[in-house]
Amino acid sequence: VQLQASGGGLVQAGGSLRLSCAASGTIFSINQMGWYRQGPGKQRELVAYVDGDGSRPYYADSVKGRFTISRDIAVKEVYLQMNDLRPEDTAAYYCNMIIRPGKLQFFSDYWGQGTLVTVSS
Repeated sequence: VQLQASGGGLVQAGGSLRLSCAASGTIFSINQMGWYRQGPGKQRELVAYVDGDGSRPYYADSVKGRFTISRDIAVKEVYLQMNDLRPEDTAAYYCNMIIRPGKLQFFSDYWGQGTLVTVSS
């Protein structure tokens, strides 16, 4: 199983970006799908996640009202729409999925490679 994240870049404060993450490989089922970030000199933090049925999205307080997580289970992708970006949102963003590769295997954490978001003031 591999996760491929994309969509990062350089944007001015107040701007928007949309991150995408696609899972590939042998996948039986996907539970949670989410995004984490790690800013310069900071620990990795949870930004947002959505449960398998998509009914209960969670957002960190720092991004509520500005970021929206969505997913398309059919194509095994998760997205993060980021609006009203701020310099403090500058970080490497990592997608995460909890995946069961095969019917007889347990769910495990899988991570994308990270995509860099830089917000200038």
